[in-house]
Formats: sequence, structure tokens, C-alpha cells
Amino acid sequence: MLLTFSKSSIRLVYATTGPRRIVTSSLDLKLNHYWNFIWYSNYRTAYAHRTKYEMDKVYLRHDGSNQDLHINFRFTNEDVRVDRDFNFCRKMTENIEDALVRIRNNIEKELSKKSKKSKKKGMAQVQEPVTNTCDEVLVEIVRSELCKKVENMTFEKLLETETNDLKLRVMNKNYEIVYNLPWVLNLTLPTNILAGFRVYPSKVELQFADRKHSIGKWYKTKMPPSGDLIRGTKWIECGNGFYYVTSNNDIGYYLKFSLTPGNEAGQYGPQVEQISKNEVQAGPGQCPFETRHSFTKNRLRGDYFRVVSYNILADLYADSDYTRTHLFPYCPPYALKIDYRKQLFMKEIIGYNADIICLQEVDLKIFDLELKNILESDELDYKGVIAQKGTCGEGVAIFYLKSRYNLLHKYELNIGENIRTLPQFAELWQQIQNNTKLVERICDRSTTLQVLVLRCNESGRHLLVANTHLYFHPDADHIRLLQIGFAMLYVEHIYNDTITKLNLSDRRELSLLFCGDFNSVPECGIYKLMVEGNVGKDFIDWTSNTDEAVQNVSLSQPFKIQSACGTPPYTNFTHAFAACLDYIFYQSDHLDVHQVVPLPTEEELKCHTAIPSVVFPSDHVALVADLRFKSL
Repeated sequence: MLLTFSKSSIRLVYATTGPRRIVTSSLDLKLNHYWNFIWYSNYRTAYAHRTKYEMDKVYLRHDGSNQDLHINFRFTNEDVRVDRDFNFCRKMTENIEDALVRIRNNIEKELSKKSKKSKKKGMAQVQEPVTNTCDEVLVEIVRSELCKKVENMTFEKLLETETNDLKLRVMNKNYEIVYNLPWVLNLTLPTNILAGFRVYPSKVELQFADRKHSIGKWYKTKMPPSGDLIRGTKWIECGNGFYYVTSNNDIGYYLKFSLTPGNEAGQYGPQVEQISKNEVQAGPGQCPFETRHSFTKNRLRGDYFRVVSYNILADLYADSDYTRTHLFPYCPPYALKIDYRKQLFMKEIIGYNADIICLQEVDLKIFDLELKNILESDELDYKGVIAQKGTCGEGVAIFYLKSRYNLLHKYELNIGENIRTLPQFAELWQQIQNNTKLVERICDRSTTLQVLVLRCNESGRHLLVANTHLYFHPDADHIRLLQIGFAMLYVEHIYNDTITKLNLSDRRELSLLFCGDFNSVPECGIYKLMVEGNVGKDFIDWTSNTDEAVQNVSLSQPFKIQSACGTPPYTNFTHAFAACLDYIFYQSDHLDVHQVVPLPTEEELKCHTAIPSVVFPSDHVALVADLRFKSL
């Protein structure tokens, strides 16, 4: 079948090996206002997201979520000096005749523009590309095997059957019509690229494709004298895959990432290129965490495992005028931007070669676009789970090494929302429920507790890993103490329930880890509760806010617990406050500490006044400890 157009008519032609039969009907060729035609006109911009369509293909895409059909192809004609990408969005229920009219009109519009430009330059007029004669065609769709006459066909009907024999012809040039090939919807590179760090796309959206079967390549070049990174630029290939580790040799170079989307069936879509907006910058030099990496060069085996707990400072809190002028005025603004900081904390986290990574203040977008994409790669082999903190855009996350651990159960608890209702909270709730101001404050908090139950593949032992970030306010020691009290009630319930579910005959087969930013110094009740097992009703924390003072409440927890990293002078270090707030608590009758990675010295923390800084991506430092299962 041929759908052919002259300037004044559309004709359905049913092609066979014999003579063509033609049916002609006139159409109003005026453009409808709803027509959405987009073409990429910014090739002169060095930072354009460019799709390199194969010259002989027209791409049709429909994902089934709606009626939109996307049509993309590149039209070239040397005679009239046209080289343009055309991109259309039509409806599956639309007659193809109507869509082809729009395609033809837009191509004619482009040809007309070229003709007018030629006239202005005093050049020979471009020959009119189409005439009104019936034998000449401008746009047509061909299905060579169709022998019956078909009228008023929609795209939906057209694409119901095999699409292998479909072709689009534009000015005597044939394009193979391909349907739902792998596609790149979005590809962006970070605005800040440092030498000595891992660079990767800050955003990749694929359709009908997956990363595992896609092909990525990296190139670099210096800005040419012309200032045009698109035309006539010689690019040097420098890396393969979805990331590239830059070096000092890359300083001053622009990077280009080329992505060819693929799928499991071995199909590949058109290649897409993205060029960095800025050249590679010199890095900050040796970072203190790189010294710490000398203790974690190798991954552990057998009964040994490495744990990291790290508040990475959410962009949600770092990217504000108040933060820049009051909280961290000593930190250069560029070093507070997430495109800068993420390079540091990603390199830091990867270099610890940990088995279990507990993170706090994790932006949801950072989890999805950065942490998951890099840590869950085949090379690094982690699996991540995030628990959002209420309705805000950050939360706590745990990554575990898939080659060593299997996830058996996961739990997520908003403590404030569940204080009134969970059966295991009933006794403690009854003791505070009449304190109206206290109840209002603690129940309004979005504090989240995350719990994973993991099985170690090598030893067969189990870990219950809890992760949290408690309320921060200076007058809220009583709130935090209650929060950890409720959290430990929940952890105890999950611990006992896991023993039953897994039918563990020896309780030492399940060991507790509790990591987090507890916003509590060692002198406060949280450390006392965890390490000593109880806090009395007269403890000073209960009166940290006299209007909300907690009366006649004592807390206890049943586990033997110690702090793996002890009580270092600082885990949080800013110009206004510095103290130990973060801990890796572990069940000391089930686990032993094998190694604690030394924390940065006070001199390192003060080198740039405080942290965050150009060499510290957060106002907290990571805790890193190697633990070992005790013999059963």
C-alpha cells in the first residue's frame, strides 16, 4: 500500500507486482492548531542532547500508557541542502492519512525556507520539490505485501500486525519503519566534573531498553578555536560503560557521553550523545577519606563484615540561602552544591568496600539517580532500600552487598504516626498520653525507622539491621529518648518475630545492628539506654523542655549492646557545634569488633574551618567498623 501526496490531494495506492490502482480524495491541508511539531534546532549549542537517527529509518514508539504515538526520523536532501530531525506526536486512533499530511506540510515548510534563503543570497532558486501531477509523490507509506484496498486506516490498526514490511517514502527516499526499538528519553551530564572522581550521567531515562544491554562510551576534547563542539571536532575515546573515572590528564577537556540503548532481545535503538556543559575541573586534592580508604582496600569474607553509617547531608537542607549564610558560611557555595558534593561522597562510600551501608539524609532523587545507579551496578553489586521520612524529600537508606547477603524481610515505621496504635507501644503510650504538649510534639515528628533482616550466604547467620535519624532540636532530649524507646520496642518485636519465622533454635543466629544519626551525645539518655540497658525516671533528659517534661517514665531494652566506634570526640563538626552524634550499635554477646577505621583528626576537620568543606561532602563523618560473628 502506498499513501502518496501531491500538493492538493492524497491518494491510497495498493501496490502489487502489477500496475498500481489509484483512489484519489481531496483533503484540506491547513494545519490544525493541536499539531505539536518539534524539531531539534540547537545543533549549534555544544550542550544539546542529540539523537543520531539512522538515515534509513523512521522510528515509531507507543508505550501503551496512553494513545500517544511518537514518530521520529532524520530527513536529508543534498540538492536543497536540508538536514533536519523531525519529531511528531500523533494519536494511535488517528488516520494515517491525516498524520502524513502534517508530515508533508512540515517538510514543505522546511524546503520553502531553504528556497527563500537561497534567493536572499542571490543563489539559484531551489527547484520546487513537488508538483501537482499524479505521478509524483512527496510522502508515502508502503506496505509492499498488501494486495487489498484499505481505507481510513488508523495507526492502531496499521501496527496490529507485523511492521517489518512497512516503509515511509519521502521524496523518493525510503525509510524502514521500526516500532518500539530501544530508546533514550532523557540523558543529562552533571554540571560539575572533578578530576580524580567518577563521572556518570546525572539522569538517564530509557524506554524499551535497560542499562545492562545498553552501550555507553566516553570521549573527550578541548574546545576548538571555532568554539563549536559539534562540527568538525575531533573526539578522543577515553572510556566505556556508564561511568568514567577522570584523571588530572582530563583537566580542561570537555566530555561527551554516547549511549546506544539496547534490550535483552539484542535490539538497539538510535545512539544519543550528550556533551558536558563545562570542562573537567581540577579536583580538591587529597581528601581525608582517601587516607581512611587505606584501611578498607579489600572486601571481607567469612564471618567478617564491614558496616558504614553516614549522614550524607541532604541537598534539601544544604541548598538554601540560610544554610550558606548561617549554618555553613565557611564553605564555598560551589562546594555545597550537590553536583560537587555527590562526587565526593560517592567516591568515599565506594572506597570503604562495605558489606552494609546505612545512610541518613538521603534525598529521594539522589537515591534514585545516583546511589542506586552506581551502587547497584554489576561492578559494585549492592542492593538499596530507602524509607522516606514522612512527606519530605529525604529519608534513610540501607545498601547491602548482594553477593554476600539475601534480604529476607524489610520494615519501615514512621514512629510518630504509630505511637497511638501499635500494640507493642501501648504500655509506654499510656504513660505519656495525658501530656498534651508532649504528645502533640512527638506525634508530629516524621522520624522514620528502617529495619532489614539479612541472611549471610557464607555463614548462614542472620542480621537485623536498623537505621534511623532522630529529631534534631536542641531542647528535645526527651523527645529523642522517647523515640529510641519506641524504636527499641519495635526492634525487639521484629527480632522475636524473626526468630519465630525463621525457626531459629539458637538466638545467637540473629544479631542486632542499630546505626544512625541519633542527634544525641554520649552523656544523654540514648547512649545510656543502649549500652547500659535502662534509663530511670529521674534522668535529666526527661526535663529538657519544662513545658513537655516527661514524668514517671523509665525505659529499658533487653539486648547487650555496645558502640562499635566507641564515643569519638566528633562525628558532626560545624563552626557552631561539634560533638559525637552518630553510632553503630551492635549486639555485643553475638558480635565482636575486629577493626574501627580511624576518624579524621581534629586538624583535618578544622583545615577549612569546619565541615562540610571542599574535601568533606557532609557536616558528619562516616563511621566505619569491621565486625565478626562470634562462634555459636
